[in-house]
Amino acid sequence: MDFKEKAIIRLQHWIDHNKHHHEEYELFAEQLEAAGKEKSARSIREMMDYTQKSTECMEEALKNLD
Repeated sequence: MDFKEKAIIRLQHWIDHNKHHHEEYELFAEQLEAAGKEKSARSIREMMDYTQKSTECMEEALKNLD
């Protein structure tokens, strides 16, 4: 397996991993809100925005491997 193939596998794994965590973060933010912890939920949602940007950067990197 050459470097490009390994890079594709690694990036795709990280993208999938981030997306899975994003779903978990959303559920946790909802739970925080339900518990009356709105400030904490806002912080988690802010972190989710950064995580989404991270995922978009990896998707761009994956696209540019060609």
